[in-house]
Amino acid sequence: MNRWLAGARPRTLPAAVVPVAVGTACAAGEGGFAWWRVAAALVVSLALQVGTNYANDYSDGVRGTDAERVGPVRLVGSGLAAPAAVKRAALAAFGVAALAGLALAAVVGWELLVVGAAAIAAGWFYTGGRHPYGYYGFGELFVFVFFGLVATAGTTYVLLERLTALSVVAGAAVGALACALLVVNNLRDIPTDRAAGKRTLAVRIGDHATRQLYTFLVAAAFAGALVCAGRWRWPAALTVGAVPLAFGPVGKVRAGAAGRELVAVLGATGRLQLGFGALLTVGLVLGS
Repeated sequence: MNRWLAGARPRTLPAAVVPVAVGTACAAGEGGFAWWRVAAALVVSLALQVGTNYANDYSDGVRGTDAERVGPVRLVGSGLAAPAAVKRAALAAFGVAALAGLALAAVVGWELLVVGAAAIAAGWFYTGGRHPYGYYGFGELFVFVFFGLVATAGTTYVLLERLTALSVVAGAAVGALACALLVVNNLRDIPTDRAAGKRTLAVRIGDHATRQLYTFLVAAAFAGALVCAGRWRWPAALTVGAVPLAFGPVGKVRAGAAGRELVAVLGATGRLQLGFGALLTVGLVLGS
């Protein structure tokens, strides 16, 4: 069981929890909503994240991309699980997301099925299929869209049954930190990805520019939160309390941390995202 938990990559799960929390906070004060919808949205988000992690493990493993890897364990690449078993785990997680999404679509609108299908496809084809978009440098874009804008504004939508500008801006802030997680992961893997022919954005732009991108994304998240504070709900400025959590990982990235050092940075970035998301959530609720 521990190997499957490790394969689910729990350090990445803040990227699934935070947008639902922030999207729910954006809906606060805008009318009554059912809490079961929040729970269902959280199930969708977590299941998509876990399914994507297993799908990446499977696809990279069968391609041999993970033959030489520094970082969190990969089930297929390390031989801890058969490829078929990991593929079934990915499909099972996507199935859970689909069922929870179907329940939401039944009461909110069938347009959610299109969004859900796109999210599942994005999770699978990140490293799966004949032309995985993650191998061509588009991973960060899709993470920003689906684990930032869609997950945050989508949560607000299923609660209020309408989009709000606040949820879109807040989603952009959340998406920036979700991208930062992926950037750290890909920064660590530049040598092995380059050798395996995996042309991630980090491989394409190089080590130095990737470190600058990480710093920019962290700063952009705080800037987005301050826009929310200045334009809609001033207590969202509470997010500045998470700035100290950014000093460590940003400092290490800018100082040239590499290899296993970046595994710790990945964990610190996850904690930053949790702290940032918690303060943004509280601030948005207080300002409602």
